[in-house]
Amino acid sequence: MNNGHSDALVFFGATGDLAYKKIFPALQAMVKRGHLNVPVIGVAKAGWNLDQLRARAKDSVEKHGGLDPAAFETLCNLLRYVDGDYQDPATFGALRDQLKDAHAPAHYLAIPPVLFETVVGHLAKSNCGRGARVIVEKPFGHDLASARELNRFLLSVFNEHDIFRIDHYLGKRAVNNMMVFRFANTFVESFWNRFYIESVQITMAEDFGVQGRGGFYDQTGTIRDVVQNHLFQVLSNLAMEPPVSNDSESVRDEKVKVLKAVASIEEANLVRGQFEGYRQENGVAKDSQTETFAALRMEVNSWRWKGVPFYIRAGKNLPVTSTEIVGKFRKPPTLIPDSVLKENHLRLRLSPEVTIAMGMMTLTPGEGITLQTSEMVASHSPQADEMDAYERVLGAAMAGDSTLFAREDYVEEAWRIVEPVLKKGTPIFPYAPGTWGPEEVARVAPPGNWHNPSGTESVPEAD
Repeated sequence: MNNGHSDALVFFGATGDLAYKKIFPALQAMVKRGHLNVPVIGVAKAGWNLDQLRARAKDSVEKHGGLDPAAFETLCNLLRYVDGDYQDPATFGALRDQLKDAHAPAHYLAIPPVLFETVVGHLAKSNCGRGARVIVEKPFGHDLASARELNRFLLSVFNEHDIFRIDHYLGKRAVNNMMVFRFANTFVESFWNRFYIESVQITMAEDFGVQGRGGFYDQTGTIRDVVQNHLFQVLSNLAMEPPVSNDSESVRDEKVKVLKAVASIEEANLVRGQFEGYRQENGVAKDSQTETFAALRMEVNSWRWKGVPFYIRAGKNLPVTSTEIVGKFRKPPTLIPDSVLKENHLRLRLSPEVTIAMGMMTLTPGEGITLQTSEMVASHSPQADEMDAYERVLGAAMAGDSTLFAREDYVEEAWRIVEPVLKKGTPIFPYAPGTWGPEEVARVAPPGNWHNPSGTESVPEAD
């Protein structure tokens, strides 16, 4: 078990798309902040040498965040490269040579999940895994059985405390801000419960399609791609109880309790959609039944939330790109006609900017007693120097802080919730690009219908 800071970072898939778009910019940012000063060893099978990897890294940071000459020069001095086949033990012998005196490396598997067991097995046989941590990129399995098998294999080589399952969504400042909003502000506790909240809805909308990743997406779909991981993490942050301590296990204990309180989704509480034109995308089957939109209703059967429905909606080619949470309050017992009143609400917007808004009824301008809905808004636009999600999670993993990572039991509970409907082959309904999903989504709509976030166009994010 590694209790200290990692003394080297090895990342498999060094020539891949994820490394190009996310990892190299994150590494440069870590160097710039003084958070990275250990060898960084890229591993891939590309027929490259170290100079070619450095050139790739430079192109990466120039196109994704900007080149910082001093930080990049330091990063180049830290970079090493091993070129070889992941199936070949000689590759891991070369890696052992590059690690030299490092006794507590972090191995980041930025590679397809089908290669996880191969690489981890060779790490164990070559002694590269001794005293090490392993950082595993999602997805963690394709269903409950494969997640359990992956966990079983990882645990045969590494201790659970040394396994870091990356869901980069947990590295986002806005997602972590939900816990701060809930547990650092006294007034929130008074209303964030079943006595005052009528329903909660979570929307993750993207105004773009599969962006050339049809082959990957057709094997995945919206539920596996973002609902089972990203949005369940949002749900956990919203519904969890205050942890007894701020250590990683106490926080993760409370998140697991949320999922344990959620029943497996029933077919009647799910609507799947597919945008028109999806089947013409490269790599997509002509008779594909993969969803690009999903809306579902669920309940968290805990003391705080029993009887309050939670609605989750996510999809591609929707009108805007935005992630937003809306908690609707129960209407007050007032003499004002119910038809006039609109529910008060709390609106938390996670992207593209961070917003906390309280919706309330106020008088309209002019004479007479007529009402209108108004919002009191606090908003924060991302700053240029804010930590990127990958910078945050890679730094936390190398420091041994597990708070931002999914634990084995959490992953398995998440799969338990969605697996029954994934296996049933529920109907899929078409919807026109630029709309809020198929008409059938009304079947799982919140009281008073969905709140559709406004938004601006945004660049698609790598998963």
